[in-house]
Amino acid sequence: MALEHSNNGFSDTQPAQYKRIMLKLSGEALMGKQDFGIDPNIMMEYCLQIRDIVKLDNIELAIVIGGGNIFRGMEAGQLGIDRASGDYMGMLATIMNGIALQSTLEKTGLYTRLVSAVEMQKICEPYIRRRAIRHLEKGRIVIFCAGTGHPYFTTDTAAALRAVEIGADVILKATRVDGVYTADPEKDPTAKRYETITFTEVITKELNVMDMTAFTLCKENNIPVVVFDMNKVGNLRRIVQGETIGTLVSE
Repeated sequence: MALEHSNNGFSDTQPAQYKRIMLKLSGEALMGKQDFGIDPNIMMEYCLQIRDIVKLDNIELAIVIGGGNIFRGMEAGQLGIDRASGDYMGMLATIMNGIALQSTLEKTGLYTRLVSAVEMQKICEPYIRRRAIRHLEKGRIVIFCAGTGHPYFTTDTAAALRAVEIGADVILKATRVDGVYTADPEKDPTAKRYETITFTEVITKELNVMDMTAFTLCKENNIPVVVFDMNKVGNLRRIVQGETIGTLVSE
């Protein structure tokens, strides 16, 4: 079933605050209310929101996608699989999600390139930094899959690493909650949301934003992170056009 979608009252001529954007999508978000796999309605809604922002002038968009809706490397031990092998299985899951995302984005009329940290030439391009940047400059959405290509690193770390490599202005981290809280809002109803917070405060207060490797890369390279709820239609575009949505983590 096709979803109705509007631009939520925003003008296409309203300037964007960021030019080159790294969007981090979790695999779990693609499940919707399912226990496994991809909810096609959620996937299409995300792609329509992405189309909304790339229509804005001068937007260059890269996406890193997770694979937790299919397999998580950290769960491998429960199956008797060693962590490294489990992480490689997780990388394959991100490639499956990347193929689905690419296909759906192209159905909405967008141009894409699927780029993998693990070579799989019949399906996606190998990661070459300069080529990926050139794709962005030509207006293609670059979907990075297979994480960093190495076990023991999360897709959050992959998003931070690729953001640094391509010179992204910001990382937009789509989550199930609408920002960073003083505690887990799903467990503590008294938790308060931060509108802005520094990298140092997040480290000191041990808040769960990204894994520490990813977070350190962002901090050392001064790349701000916006944590937000993408399930609320329009949030992505509002952030790109300068509205305060979710939580901004910066120096």
